[in-house]
Amino acid sequence: MDEKQPDMMPHFVDASRLDDAVVYLKGHEAGMEIDSVDLPSLRRKIDRRLMPYMFCCYVLQFLDKVMLNYAAVMGIKKDLGLVGNEFSNTATWFFIAYLIAEVPNVYFLQKVPAAKWLGGNVFLWGLVAAASSGARNYHGLLAARIFLGIFEATVGPSLMLLSSQYYTRSEQAPRFTIWYMGLGVAQILGGIISFAFQHVLHASLDGWRIMFLVLGLVTSVVGVLTFIFIPDTPMKASWLSDREKVALLHHVSQNQTGVWSSTWNIKQIWEAVFDIQLWLLTVTTILISVSSGVVTTYSATLISGFGFSGRTAALLNMSSGLVSIFFTLLVGFGIRKTSHRWAWNVLCTIPGIIGGGLLSFLPQSNKAGVLIGIYLVNAIVATLPILYQWTVANCAGHTKRVFAAALVAGSFSVGNIIGPQTFQARDAPDYRPAKIAVLATQGAAAVLSVVLSLYYVWQNKRRDKAQGPADQSMIDEMKWAGLTDKENPSFRYVY
Repeated sequence: MDEKQPDMMPHFVDASRLDDAVVYLKGHEAGMEIDSVDLPSLRRKIDRRLMPYMFCCYVLQFLDKVMLNYAAVMGIKKDLGLVGNEFSNTATWFFIAYLIAEVPNVYFLQKVPAAKWLGGNVFLWGLVAAASSGARNYHGLLAARIFLGIFEATVGPSLMLLSSQYYTRSEQAPRFTIWYMGLGVAQILGGIISFAFQHVLHASLDGWRIMFLVLGLVTSVVGVLTFIFIPDTPMKASWLSDREKVALLHHVSQNQTGVWSSTWNIKQIWEAVFDIQLWLLTVTTILISVSSGVVTTYSATLISGFGFSGRTAALLNMSSGLVSIFFTLLVGFGIRKTSHRWAWNVLCTIPGIIGGGLLSFLPQSNKAGVLIGIYLVNAIVATLPILYQWTVANCAGHTKRVFAAALVAGSFSVGNIIGPQTFQARDAPDYRPAKIAVLATQGAAAVLSVVLSLYYVWQNKRRDKAQGPADQSMIDEMKWAGLTDKENPSFRYVY
């Protein structure tokens, strides 16, 4: 940990670009004995205060999406008279709305603290999820899914930004893993919940309607708790002492990405638009998310296509969650120990490629083989927290980081728009084109992960050659300058 901050305001930097952490440090760090702060203990304290809410938000976000998957085997298509590709369209329009909503998210996440924006949107999506239980036809369900897409769009970027405020780049990977693991947990809980509500046979409401209503209300409660209990910034965390806050800010300053600034910087937007690394991250995320869209919306449908009942399909799909959790934990703590994000990304695409091959080329009569393929494809969901963490670790400057987080989260929705559309009614029951799409996109994502790592290696070597290895005095001067990764000569990319 740095003992002191020699110069928090470089003479060549516009003061309006400085991070809000600078203001706090200038007023509080004088005379602070921060060497006595136990950083592992401080990290555990922060984990206890933040991770439960972040984890619950992600569980509920994915649970909302996977509930539509389970509703498909609970009779929603028949109850609402859905025909042709209408079910696929509801999934697609959710992500179209999700993608469009990322545009205003860039602005609001710059002006409104991520925790407040997250909590408010979680509360509203819970209300809409509960209200969707009253859908009577295709158009009612479609309208509900569109509003859900709007309110859920902020979850990914908000959690990315919150994680980057409290942890160093190496510490972020396991924390991204913890909240992203909510995806696998949601898959398991979804199977149990769906199985339970399918036993509701004589109620005044259909089982899937009660399921939507209950989960929606639970989501709204979590939104309120998130709004109240996650602080706007580390500087406003009432459960941290001033000494702990100063120690934390010094600790995370090594990221050189800042903590919080509400100053809008249009130049950083333009830099992001023309940044090669960001587009490589975006395209990789899209490719990964095509398979994610297939898994999210149609895994239970594929399993029920083997002749299993809706209840059995729900329970069999729970194993997908175990695969997701295993690989998510593996890569999160693997990156913490060894870095090499690109290699972990490629590692997770290998089971996805194998699973896609089994899905594509085994006959439908080989139930065990195809079922294993469905499970293996779930390994690829562990690549998304890698891409999310890679994005906030390598994009400095608050406006640029907000834009990058929204762009990558939006590209997740692009893949999920494409994924469900590969399932066309005319291809039932084996949906061969969709399965081949899973195989092809995973292979392409693996290749791009290697390309991205080579780009980072080249950039770091180019900077070392031009300026020499970054020394500590230069890093200290740039920590809170509000510079982007392109502007900061001491910034080095992680890969």
